[in-house]
Amino acid sequence: MQKERFLALDVFRGMTICLMIIVNTSGNEDTTFAPLKHAHWNGFTPTDLVFPSFMFAVGNAMSFVMRRWDTMGAGAVLGKIFKRTLIIFLCGYLLYWFPFVQHNDQNQLILKPIADTRIFGVLQRIALAYCFASLMLYFLGTRTTLILTALILILYWPVMVYFGTGADPLDVHSNAVLRLDTWLIGTKHLYRGEGFPFDPEGLLSTFPSIGNIVAGFIVGKYVQKFGKTYEGLAKLMMAGFLLFVIAFWWNYGFPINKKIWTSSFVLNTVGLDCMILACIIYYVDFMNKRAGTYFFEVFGKNPLFIYLVSELSITVFFMININGNSLPDWLYQNVFSLGGMIPYIGALLFAVSYMLYCWLVGYFLDKKKIYVRV
Repeated sequence: MQKERFLALDVFRGMTICLMIIVNTSGNEDTTFAPLKHAHWNGFTPTDLVFPSFMFAVGNAMSFVMRRWDTMGAGAVLGKIFKRTLIIFLCGYLLYWFPFVQHNDQNQLILKPIADTRIFGVLQRIALAYCFASLMLYFLGTRTTLILTALILILYWPVMVYFGTGADPLDVHSNAVLRLDTWLIGTKHLYRGEGFPFDPEGLLSTFPSIGNIVAGFIVGKYVQKFGKTYEGLAKLMMAGFLLFVIAFWWNYGFPINKKIWTSSFVLNTVGLDCMILACIIYYVDFMNKRAGTYFFEVFGKNPLFIYLVSELSITVFFMININGNSLPDWLYQNVFSLGGMIPYIGALLFAVSYMLYCWLVGYFLDKKKIYVRV
């Protein structure tokens, strides 16, 4: 049964990585279908579910791994937690610093300034949230951790309102997440994809994201105990729906927003993840179906490594110049969009093709029984 549980988890995690690569590598941002874009600010799209789902899967996997910690001393456990945190955080930091060099005004190759490197990001958030969640679960237990996580989500609302500025304290230019990051690390270390310095993976908004990992852990433990029964699976589905409904109503006071990771966003994504995972478990374990699962298993068995491959490869591809255009731009214009005749479909075809390239990397690793554990 343990193997089956891991299969369902691999499929869930693999679906997340698969979608993450597709939404991160559109052939052309301007002609990307709306569901494959993040909500501009308040609101929710299918793309907004991807990152929190991966964090949910991290927590789910922890529910299996932490059973081994009971036989280890506290020092050894802390060593594992901090080592994993440091490795994942550094991988994320180096990913944004890559390729480490750039050309100056004299066209000389120089070291890319560390002073301009983004500090927070996707992997960094996973690292920090994993660290906090692991420490709470190990030293305080599940019940106390759940209570503390609920308090974080409840208190995050007044903190964001009180420490924001301007007429709307939750605005993109005046929210507390931006204020703290600007004070703590300065604007040069922030993400600039919004058109100005603002990091959607800021430090303050990392705290509510702990809820996605803790929820994944609790669901993982619940599935191990009650996932064999229809009643257990039905309760998981109903719990997910209840969280989804609460998020819907909370949205009117504290809007669902990925970029500042509001508490309503946490409940919304956890609720959806519970329902999706319940469907996967039903398909894999109750119906004993395997059709289509291996495709996602490939991603799910080496998730972090394949994610790193996808991010590093696309950076390298953009460095390749063909007739004045980067390789991805040239492929989009001349191959996938048929010279601009099918711009939206072409952008999607590029993303899917790139995802399949990453899948082939994972397929090779799986066939060689190589699983990169971080």
